[in-house]
Amino acid sequence: MIIPGADTQAFAATLAEATGERLGRVEYERFPDGEHVVQVPKAVSGERAVVVASTVDSDAHLQLLQLQDAARESGASEVITVIPYMGYARQDEAFKPGEPVSSRAMARAISTGTDRVLTVNPHEPAVCDFFDVPATNVDAASVLADPLPADLQDPLFLSPDEGAIALATTVRDAYGEGETDFFEKDRDYNTGDIEISPSDAPVEGRDVVLVDDIIATGSTMSESVSVLDDRDAQRVFVSCVHPMLASNALTKLNSAGVEAVYGTDTLERAVSEVSAAPVLSERLE
Repeated sequence: MIIPGADTQAFAATLAEATGERLGRVEYERFPDGEHVVQVPKAVSGERAVVVASTVDSDAHLQLLQLQDAARESGASEVITVIPYMGYARQDEAFKPGEPVSSRAMARAISTGTDRVLTVNPHEPAVCDFFDVPATNVDAASVLADPLPADLQDPLFLSPDEGAIALATTVRDAYGEGETDFFEKDRDYNTGDIEISPSDAPVEGRDVVLVDDIIATGSTMSESVSVLDDRDAQRVFVSCVHPMLASNALTKLNSAGVEAVYGTDTLERAVSEVSAAPVLSERLE
C-alpha cells in the first residue's frame, strides 16, 4: 500500500498507478496546540507499506516520522520510505563550529522507522550514507527531457557548474541530441561580484536548456538566463528535478526572459510538468 504525506499526494497517486499498489487514504489532523496526528488505513496489516513524503519543511518531516510509526503500529510487514525531495540535504556538513550536520540528524531519525529508503536526486548524494538502513539515490533527471519542445534548434544543455554536468548530460541523452556545457564562475575578490559564463560552447542562435537539481531562490538561474540572453541565445528553457521556487523565484526567471520552466512532482508546484514516480517505481519492484 502507498501511504502519502499531505504535501506529496499527487506523486503518491502516480506512484501507486505505476506500481499497481493500492493508494491508502490517510487522515491528517492538527490539534489546536499545533501538534500533528495522522491515521493510516487498518488494511495495511500484514502488507508492505510504502510511505511517500517529501520533507518540504519541518512539519512534513515530523509527519513522515508519524506515518512510519503508524504503519508499524498498524502491523505493516515492511516499511519502505520514499522521500522524493529530501529537505536539509544541502546541510551535509558542519559549516561553522558548533553547527550540526543536519542531513545526518534527519537521516538518523528517519532510519528508526523504516527498513529502507529511496530518495530522488538529493543535492548531495552522499547524504544516503547517513542513513542507518539501506538508502538508494534514484536519478530521475531523464524525465526532464519529456516536456521540452521537439523542435529545439541546435540545443545546448547547460548546468550551473561543472559538478552538475552529469544532470545536463542525462537530460541531453534522454532528449536525443545536442551538446552539453557548464557555467564557470569568476569572483572579483575586491568587490565580491561573481561573473558567470558558459565555459566553451557558443550560444548565439541556439536553444539552451539550463538544468539543475533544485531551484530555490532562482537568483543564480535568473542571472544565467540574462547572460544567455545578452549572448543572443534563441530561446532559454529552465529544467530542474526539484522546483522549490521559494518566494519570488518564478518571477525572477520570467523577468529574466526564460521561455518556460519545467520541474518534476517531487515538489508539487505549478511548473511540475512531469512525474518522477515512474522512474522510482522501478526500484520498488
